[in-house]
Parts: sequence; structure tokens; C-alpha cells
Amino acid sequence: MNFTGNPGMTVGGTGDVLAGIIGGFMAQRTDIFEAATAGAFISGAAGDFVEREKGHHIMPTDLLDWIPQLVENPMSHLKVRNNAP
Repeated sequence: MNFTGNPGMTVGGTGDVLAGIIGGFMAQRTDIFEAATAGAFISGAAGDFVEREKGHHIMPTDLLDWIPQLVENPMSHLKVRNNAP
């Protein structure tokens, strides 16, 4: 189960970001299932960080700044979830 993501991510283009993350992992020869699950987590977690900053007014490009941090430290997402209002 993936508990990342939020309703603000239901805008055109966020699926393209997700596909890019998954494609990036697959280009590194990551197992397809692992690439998909990691991509879903990273995309959703990035959306959670953006929502915390901007509210539900998310643009797909807003997610891009968070992807490297989440690849480097996926556990950083816990800080967002634990500090949620």
C-alpha cells in the first residue's frame, strides 16, 4: 500500500512525472515492479511536500525539485506526514 499523494495531484501532467520517474528507474535496469512502486512512492511523496508548501494548487513542475531529495532519502517523507495539521 502506498499512502503518499493527495488530491492536489489530480492535474494534468502529474502522471507524466510519475512515468518519467518509473522510466528513469527502468533505464537503470531496476525490476519493473520495484520501479513502479518506487515511482509511485516518490511521486506521491513529492506531491505531499508541495502540498505542504503551496496547498492544493499543485503544478506538475513543482514536484521536480523534490524528486532528488526523495531518491536520496525516502524517509524524509515521514517528516511531512508526522507534522501534518
